[in-house]
Amino acid sequence: MQCEICHSELSPEDLACKECGTPVLQNVEGFENSMAIQRILRTLIVDNFKNAPVNTRSLVALLKDYLTEYKSECRLLIYTINSGVLRNMISEENRNIAIMRAKSCLISECFISESAAEFVLACLTYMLKWPYKITLKSNEEDDDVPTVNKRAVKTGTEITASGPVDIEAKVFRPSDAVRFRLSKNVNISKEYTKIEGFCFDRYNFMKTIKLPSTLIAIGEYAFSGCKHLRSIELPDSVKIIRQGAFSQCTELEKITIPRGVLEIEDNTFLCCEALEIVEIPSTVSSIGVQAFSGCEKLKRLYLPDSIKFIDENSFLYCPDLTIICYENSYTHKYCIDNGIKAETVPVGKDLKAKY
Repeated sequence: MQCEICHSELSPEDLACKECGTPVLQNVEGFENSMAIQRILRTLIVDNFKNAPVNTRSLVALLKDYLTEYKSECRLLIYTINSGVLRNMISEENRNIAIMRAKSCLISECFISESAAEFVLACLTYMLKWPYKITLKSNEEDDDVPTVNKRAVKTGTEITASGPVDIEAKVFRPSDAVRFRLSKNVNISKEYTKIEGFCFDRYNFMKTIKLPSTLIAIGEYAFSGCKHLRSIELPDSVKIIRQGAFSQCTELEKITIPRGVLEIEDNTFLCCEALEIVEIPSTVSSIGVQAFSGCEKLKRLYLPDSIKFIDENSFLYCPDLTIICYENSYTHKYCIDNGIKAETVPVGKDLKAKY
């Protein structure tokens, strides 16, 4: 494999050319024209802008002219650029933080799929000449995650630590949440079993919420962007918390994950800047991509011996984090491999005994 610009030899692990700094072209599953579009975007920048495309209107006009063969991809790029994603990326000094926040915004605010978000980021980062590693998991990669975390079937019945449960018995939907749009304190009193995805997304007035004791599942990005949500008590009945459920809850300080939850999914607490205390039960076996990334105040996290998978990017930008775990456990080895400060406890002892 060679660099597109200087033709230097590249290794499979390279994200950018070591000679000229040009990022490596990447193909995104489901977007067969990814690499061709990346080339076009980079050419547009070189030919029409000195550095970054500060004038996004001009860029959008150029996309309409030069991506006529790729209409659906062009519409997707224009939609996300007009949503301010590119402008916010350019204004952020730290590129890694810019990319992390952009991905969260694409999924939780632009409401596009994870694969579409990866396509957009692959294109925009290549255009800006920023190295980027696609984190979208393929079906093969999913096989490495413990099978206990996978869905049992494609219906509302799912496997939890306590066996199959029907999460669709009574669903709280976005249409039910509308009446709380301007509320500071929310009380869901009826016997709901599931909060549907994106239900309270960006409900910025909400500070507290009381959930019913019958609740089993919290959908993806259900509370994302609730910037003033300070406290939430999850009932013991909760067994499933989907990806991004509390992402960008910037004032959330403490949360206890109920026993029975099997995994902390991707982006669950992404950019929860005030989060200091997270209680994780011994039923949890995996922690997903960027699950705690951007939790700047998270200082101490107790991870039980049940943890058998942690993504390499789970704890990005947690500068003061110390993970307390058991000696020679999977988590202990993970901390060593990823340069995360760890304090160990002998097997059989209480993790919190020394504190």
